Amino acid sequence: MQENTTPGAAHSEAEEVHADRSLWLALLPLFVLFGLLGLNVALYGDDSLSGANQTALILAAAVAAGIGLYLRVPWVDIQEKMLENIRAATPAILILFMVGALVGTWLIGGIVPTMIYYGLQIFNPAIFIVSCCILTAIASIVIGSSWSTSATIGVALMSIGYTLGFNPGLVAGAIISGAYFGDKMSPLSDTTNLASGVTGVDLFTHIRYLSRTSVPSILITLVIYLLIGFYLGTPTAQDSTTAETQAVLAERFNLSPLLLFVPFTVIFLIVKRVPALPALFVGTVLGALAALILQYPLLAELSDTYGGNYQVIMQAVYGSIALPTNNVVLDELLQSGGMAGMLNTIWLIISAMMFGGVMEATGFLQKITRVLISRVRSNAGLVAATGGTCLLTNVSASDQYLSVVVPGRMFTNAYKNRGLAPENLSRTLEDCGTVTSVLVPWNTCGAFHAGVLGVATLSYAPWALFCLISPFMTLFFAWAQIKIAKTEEPIVAVS
Repeated sequence: MQENTTPGAAHSEAEEVHADRSLWLALLPLFVLFGLLGLNVALYGDDSLSGANQTALILAAAVAAGIGLYLRVPWVDIQEKMLENIRAATPAILILFMVGALVGTWLIGGIVPTMIYYGLQIFNPAIFIVSCCILTAIASIVIGSSWSTSATIGVALMSIGYTLGFNPGLVAGAIISGAYFGDKMSPLSDTTNLASGVTGVDLFTHIRYLSRTSVPSILITLVIYLLIGFYLGTPTAQDSTTAETQAVLAERFNLSPLLLFVPFTVIFLIVKRVPALPALFVGTVLGALAALILQYPLLAELSDTYGGNYQVIMQAVYGSIALPTNNVVLDELLQSGGMAGMLNTIWLIISAMMFGGVMEATGFLQKITRVLISRVRSNAGLVAATGGTCLLTNVSASDQYLSVVVPGRMFTNAYKNRGLAPENLSRTLEDCGTVTSVLVPWNTCGAFHAGVLGVATLSYAPWALFCLISPFMTLFFAWAQIKIAKTEEPIVAVS
């Protein structure tokens, strides 16, 4: 999923640290955070990501740190954990910068306009939403990363969906649903390998067992998207509007199928396991070359504003650039913020990592999860407690890897004691940890996809149906005792 970001290794004694913490003290920073975030949404709306939510995370981190200091947790421990979390998020930050640069050069290079132009010819609006989900699912299985899928194919599909008149949140939700299904099913995915590794389950055994809940979840998702597509039909994009949009694009840019070589090259590199950062850098350079070779008239026009071809390309890489067309829909699409446009998202990630680091260093996260474990009275309750811990970790620690590692470490013996095979745990970690990370605005995954797709997390979250259905599907399987793998005998008696 997120590329090459690995959380710092937890100390083996972490589960025993701060065992005497008060639950209410542990929950207080979360209450402060949720209260501030709710106030921000009410006062600022979508603009809350411009600084209000980041400040809320920092204030909540300050509350947690203050309580920790009162409980005699050394400040050096708190600071080191914050820095450790921020270091773990650094690869994601670098990828975000490169995505901003890539979108900018793909815009002036005519690559994004070309994908919109040909996409409007290919996609039937009635099946566009379900097609988004299927295409990103296939791509994510092959690539092994929901992040790379969204940063390449997802960007193009968002532009096409916007042109067709679909709700951006709906399109983004379909893209994310497919991308996360493919990510979970891919043996190349880092989180899939992490979940199997943490629980000691063979990788392909994990994927087969995971498919029992993931396949029904994605099938339900596809049916709903299909029904939505047929209900909406062609939202605002009548044939005349589509033809007009294509005519404007053809007039403004030198469109050619050769430009599709650029995104195909990036996808090829990622499939060949080239790390995301250098692959996206190559895509950025190819976009700039495409601008110089095929969009020279456009560069000459923009040079009047920015001072020359070099300045135009640099502006597209690092700053805001817009290509006006006198077409309202296209004017919204044909603009980019470059690397600078990603700064609010990066600020959000850093603030979230600070909060998560304090929650770990003070032992508050461990205290809350330990209380959840103590409430378990059945196998279904154990799965529910695991899922709740995954969600809690995504909210408080703001990192999808920790949402797999922390519950995986804490619940291993509980599953063993109840005679449940470890693949039950590995599946729950993915169904409840991996897929819910993208639904939390300040989680690295939620922030990344919101930044790349240009849609606020809370706008696409209600439409990311696969991510919403998966946790309930795994809980249903546990409650109904459907295909629950067992070991020989429980180690301890259970009520």
